[in-house]
Amino acid sequence: MTSITRRGVLAGGAAAGGLAAFGIATRRAQAAEFTYKYANNLPLTHPMNIRAQAAVDRIKEQSGGRVVIQIFPNNQLGGDTDVLSQVRSGAVQFFTLSGLILSTLVPVASINGIGFAFKNYAQVWEAMDGDLGAHIRQAIAKSGLIALDKIWDNGYRQITSSTHPIVTPADLKGFKIRVPVSPLWTSMFKALGAGPTGINFSEVYSALQTKVVEGEENPLAIIETAKLYEVQKYCSLTNHMWDGFWFLANGAAWARLPKPLQQIVAKNFNEAALGEREDVRGLNDGLKTKLASQGIVFNQPDPEPFRTALRQAGFYADWKKKYGPQAWALLEKYTGALA
Repeated sequence: MTSITRRGVLAGGAAAGGLAAFGIATRRAQAAEFTYKYANNLPLTHPMNIRAQAAVDRIKEQSGGRVVIQIFPNNQLGGDTDVLSQVRSGAVQFFTLSGLILSTLVPVASINGIGFAFKNYAQVWEAMDGDLGAHIRQAIAKSGLIALDKIWDNGYRQITSSTHPIVTPADLKGFKIRVPVSPLWTSMFKALGAGPTGINFSEVYSALQTKVVEGEENPLAIIETAKLYEVQKYCSLTNHMWDGFWFLANGAAWARLPKPLQQIVAKNFNEAALGEREDVRGLNDGLKTKLASQGIVFNQPDPEPFRTALRQAGFYADWKKKYGPQAWALLEKYTGALA
């Protein structure tokens, strides 16, 4: 797949030039040759779906109507693990999925979520647009899926609770917290003394409402758009993980697209990913005030005691062994020494 650089993406905004480059600008609209499904787990109001809809519209236009992509947001086609199976079988052609959940299929895909690893967004994008991201995409390709070049932003994750704020690692002792169905999350919160339970996102609200769990952890954008503030009281700004969404394609469905159409699809979804990154960061920056007005009480813990607790519990050393020296060296190239 052609690598899409940020400069190339921005230059591609000139529609006439971009269409001419693909040689199909003059193609008349006709019945779609390729009608593909794109599924995700986020509400329509999330920046991902707003940017994806714009990308889908451009893909249809720039392909001369040859490629039509239908968006199924908000778990309409099932929970994350169900839709991942559908993408692998080809029933769904595109899917945006957290690498932390994709790790059930591609173990190294969760490495970006190592607890308290990335200290800021500069480190995140340097790594994920660089050697670490390339290493993960190569591993994904071996599973029969294609990951587009630009990962979408899901933001830094924060811990919410209906019972008490999380100020120090001691506040997590015995804390019943929902985590995605992913070994890394379970491992991290167990290392911090909590009681994690893996629950698909489609069931999170009801699990919090019925007190199956006390709390959960997500970026502020998802806490707000999924209205989790209705069933939570406290939000601790731990920034304990950075999470992103890989834009995945079924390998066979991708291969059926002629190369010029692959380029159109990749260009527009990668461009949308860059826009969504800015949207999510801006949204998260402004959400603290909004969520506070909706009753959420915020606190800002010091991350160093949590990092120390994970190191002492052997969390970093264990995951270094699981990922292997090559992947771990690529992570520490951007984050500095962890284990």
